[in-house]
Amino acid sequence: MSRIGRLPVVIPAGVSVKIDQNLIIVKGPKGELQHSFPPEISVKQESGEVIINRSTDHRLHRSKHGLIRALVNNMILGVSKGFTKDLVIEGVGYKAALQGKKLVLNLGYSHPVVFNPQENVSFVVDKSGTQLSVNGIDKALVGEIAARIRRVRPPEPYKGKGVRYANETIIRKAGKTGKAK
Repeated sequence: MSRIGRLPVVIPAGVSVKIDQNLIIVKGPKGELQHSFPPEISVKQESGEVIINRSTDHRLHRSKHGLIRALVNNMILGVSKGFTKDLVIEGVGYKAALQGKKLVLNLGYSHPVVFNPQENVSFVVDKSGTQLSVNGIDKALVGEIAARIRRVRPPEPYKGKGVRYANETIIRKAGKTGKAK
């Protein structure tokens, strides 16, 4: 049996879970999420916990067992606490700013790069414009948007200029050691 899949997911106060055939709907103080699951996986709500079981020990069913449990857990955490990805912008003249809810990045290109926030996702930029946070209730969506922002100007290995995650370390390369005579 899956070590992750067999663990029950505890439902915190203020969060409601509704299971309708192959659809689970989670509502909390930060919003609402829903996800469908395959028919070979059964999801039940018992005494303040969500329990996930599988119908057989087929390889495909075993692989989905832990996945569905992790997705349900992330949905419950998202609507109760939310998720955040922090990004750092390094480089002379590189900065981020908010125009309304839009994120505008100046990263050395001839034009600014604009990101429109999707539903349940917001951006926070500090005063200096070098620290950026992507906040939301859907963990996969927050991670995807943060990855798209990083992809605009990934950090380069010589000076470290670009957009990187706050906890990411960039392996630096040595530059030229001297001029040839």
